Amino acid sequence: MTTSKPFGRVKNYLQQPKMSPSSDSELSRLIEAAIRVTENAYIPYSHYPVGAALQAADGRVFTGCNVENASYPATICAERTALVKAVSEGARQFTTLVVATRDGGSPCGICRQMLSEFGVDVRVVLITLEGRIIHDTTLAALLPLNFTNDSLNLPDNGTR
Repeated sequence: MTTSKPFGRVKNYLQQPKMSPSSDSELSRLIEAAIRVTENAYIPYSHYPVGAALQAADGRVFTGCNVENASYPATICAERTALVKAVSEGARQFTTLVVATRDGGSPCGICRQMLSEFGVDVRVVLITLEGRIIHDTTLAALLPLNFTNDSLNLPDNGTR
């Protein structure tokens, strides 16, 4: 099926039951944003663009792309870029994360752990750069044994 919009193949999926209350239009908006932000990826080493669109509970959408560095550990993933932008703007609760890669790749362990700091009931939709949905799941399913404040036996100091 050829379509002028890269996310057009998502149409049939949008008629299936959802894992969260995100509407079809909200999911389409997140898919578009995740694909669009891949154009900003700085990827001189891997040539593997990643885009993320993270929706806060209040409806705001924060996007991020991967930014590579010659010192590979200094690289930041798209998911963490979106999360850091969101947190820096005051968002602390999230409903949906859409991640766009050429093959529908999944967030790395560090991204999963960072996202889990703000809750594991986040819907995670993995898509290709053409908008084909590869997997629709939750953060809890991707990181079932996350390390939390409870793991440290520390009191909640109210900063979360």
